[in-house]
Amino acid sequence: MTTTLTERSQSFGHLFVERVAKTPDGQAFKFRVGDHWQSLTWAETRQRVFQVAAGLVDLGVQPQQRVAITSTTRIEWILSDLAILCAGAATTTVYPSTTAEDVGYILGDSESVVVFAENATQAAKVRAAELPSLLAIVLFDGHAADDGAVADSSVPTITLEELSTRGRQRLEREPELIDQRVAGIEPEDLATLIYTSGTTGRPKGVRLVHANWTYEGTAVAALDILSSADVQYLWLPMSHVLGKVLSAVQLELGFATAVDGDLTKIVENLAVIKPTFMGGAPRIFEKVRARVTMTGESAGGIKAKIYHWAVGVGVQASRVRQQRKQPSRLLSWQLAVADRLVLRTIRERLGGRIRFFVSGSAPLSRDVAEWFDAVGMTILEGYGLTESTAAASINLPNDTRIGTVGPAMPGSEFKIADDGEILLRGGGVMRGYHHQPQATAEALTEDGWLHTGDIGELVDGYLRVTDRKKDLIKTSGGKYIAPQKVEGIFKALCPYASQIIVHGEGRNFVSALITLDAELIVEWAGRHHLAGKTPEELATEPAVLTMIGGHVEELNKRLERWETIKKFVIVPHDLTVEDGELTPSMKVRRKVVERKYMTDLDQLYLD
Repeated sequence: MTTTLTERSQSFGHLFVERVAKTPDGQAFKFRVGDHWQSLTWAETRQRVFQVAAGLVDLGVQPQQRVAITSTTRIEWILSDLAILCAGAATTTVYPSTTAEDVGYILGDSESVVVFAENATQAAKVRAAELPSLLAIVLFDGHAADDGAVADSSVPTITLEELSTRGRQRLEREPELIDQRVAGIEPEDLATLIYTSGTTGRPKGVRLVHANWTYEGTAVAALDILSSADVQYLWLPMSHVLGKVLSAVQLELGFATAVDGDLTKIVENLAVIKPTFMGGAPRIFEKVRARVTMTGESAGGIKAKIYHWAVGVGVQASRVRQQRKQPSRLLSWQLAVADRLVLRTIRERLGGRIRFFVSGSAPLSRDVAEWFDAVGMTILEGYGLTESTAAASINLPNDTRIGTVGPAMPGSEFKIADDGEILLRGGGVMRGYHHQPQATAEALTEDGWLHTGDIGELVDGYLRVTDRKKDLIKTSGGKYIAPQKVEGIFKALCPYASQIIVHGEGRNFVSALITLDAELIVEWAGRHHLAGKTPEELATEPAVLTMIGGHVEELNKRLERWETIKKFVIVPHDLTVEDGELTPSMKVRRKVVERKYMTDLDQLYLD
């Protein structure tokens, strides 16, 4: 039975204004400018947000019209999003990696009237499309005069600073302008259009209203796992629903957030910011584990043995806790020694104050989850879709069950259909797909259940997701295989692999395409007398084939006989968004990749 969580703000804009009123002098954000971090209080954030919001109104933006943002995660993204919502408009999110063709489609389908573009490169994608509704492009970086293409464009381009100046002047004439806009926002008004990744066909615009976001904030608050004393480190793409939902949670609870979308600086920044929690995708946690493990092993000799012993002790303790038992006296003593020698150092490298991480957007490997739990930084794996405003379930710090994605969020519920599909109902469920009534009818039942497209089961109220319904592979022998299960185990086992695509539909055995992690494979090569070779050259090296083959053998030991990978191909290049092999949210377009390398795959089955 779901709870209603009716005591919540009227809109995202109301939520923001109420947060400012509660803690005006509290720290809202930290963000990097060059090598230095700057801060904003909630009152200072309101001033900047309201100026941008008034600037949008001055441009002619009307309530419920769409305003797009195409940028990496940065403080300007968050301020602009809040400004759009406080102006009564709705945000269209666009990944900065999105191709010009898809940018044109998204902006046209959403009828966005203004676009916040990170730089001239993003602005050029916008100008390449026919967008009759477009009023202006607003640049975060650079100036319109720096871009020669602006002179040939009928759409004015201004800087964020210039827009803020217009807003400040408008507020001097109409001080209540944005307060009035906020007051007019209703819970069912459109707040956000997020276009799904489009692993099959054109992306669909998911319509999320203000009530979806305020529900998420209230539901997370009801879990009582975060408070105003927490500090968040935010690097996730704000174009993605998981990054965006953390903004709603922050407004509800009032904790400070450090913002930096540079993925290369995550570990460095964690040591500086010392956050208490961070959201992430599994690939980030896989890379951190791989990097720490390689560092531990590279010490060699007794130090490498101590590292493996300490982590092994931590894993033993984790597995005891997962059985709802207490470690024995001997194991507790060993854990204390392991912590003093190794585990504490790993935590300190990541800031030393992490209470937990949150993982979403893709399945998390059990090996990775156990490793983090072993070193004392539990990952709370959750589950949700763009269509459910991100979080639909999450594990809890005092009852984390590795291998599941936790119980339903307060105000939400699951049921499993006869064919195994997970159905979801609750406050986060979308209001439909933009301009696509047929797709909406297929996704939503009349009584409010969302077809998630995922296969899973409920175990004592905790949800276990086994695979995507449409990704299940059926071999010629009639066996069904869940590729995400196999792929997740392998990526946790092999730090040198970036992607693995399991193949076998209609075949008599399972094979795989494997890509290499360019950075880590080059480091490995340097230690194995192959220094100076490129990742492309290493893909064909016999030593690399042997090493990857060893990891495949380890993988197969954990699988049922019909799931095992009999043969594989190492692809010479990693998958990219630009080549159409990944979606902007970094999901593999399985069919695209298989078609591209079908000749290689066919060769595996010739015998």
